[in-house]
Amino acid sequence: VQLQASGGGLVQAGGSLRLACAASGSIRSINVMGWYRQAPGKQREWLARLTSGGYSDYADSVKGRFTISRDNAKNTVYLQMNSLKPEDTAVYYCNVPVVATRDRQYEYDRWGQGSQVTVSS
Repeated sequence: VQLQASGGGLVQAGGSLRLACAASGSIRSINVMGWYRQAPGKQREWLARLTSGGYSDYADSVKGRFTISRDNAKNTVYLQMNSLKPEDTAVYYCNVPVVATRDRQYEYDRWGQGSQVTVSS
């Protein structure tokens, strides 16, 4: 199972960006899909997660500004980022903790390749 991220780029403070991450491979089901980010010199930070049933959870740093959503049929998760700040500058990663595969196995801790988001002041 692979995760392919898209989106990101350069935006001015106060602007918006949308990230997408599509899972592909022998997928039977995915429960939780989420997003993390890592700024230069800092540890990777959890941002948001969304279950297949629609439960979502956010880090305080992005609550009210970022929205996670998904298309279960396409195994794709999105992160809509509004009111961006320079401190949001980071590489953003999608994550799937557990994937149930078609051959009744499980794959764990899959990561996308990372998308650079740069917010200028």
